[in-house]
Amino acid sequence: MKIELATTLTNVALASAQAQALEIAVAVVDAAGGLVTFARTDDVSPQACVLAQTKAYTSARDRQKSGSLGQWAKETGKDMGYWNDAKITGIAGGVPIIKRSTVIGAIGISGLSEQDDEKLALQALNSAL
Repeated sequence: MKIELATTLTNVALASAQAQALEIAVAVVDAAGGLVTFARTDDVSPQACVLAQTKAYTSARDRQKSGSLGQWAKETGKDMGYWNDAKITGIAGGVPIIKRSTVIGAIGISGLSEQDDEKLALQALNSAL
């Protein structure tokens, strides 16, 4: 994950949120889930700051949207503790960043509804890639 791409994704997401007067936190991680960039709007909740990072981490580590993992766990009856990793979440808003069929990282957004978090993450990806 190059810092330039992570910064672009972060800035695109923030600009979109600010244009709509929305409060969000956005995190971009590398393929292993290591934090590359993080930013937040002024009045976003502290919990959204934590969730943005865990959503991105989950998506990068599991190579799928964080909400898809949550749906799978629900459908199979698996507890989120199944992964033995306290940073794993099934809350939607984390989306993998894929280049040439390889997950190079993920973006996580929090502060809105789960569906709107994921939608904004996808918009940022579509704008930057």
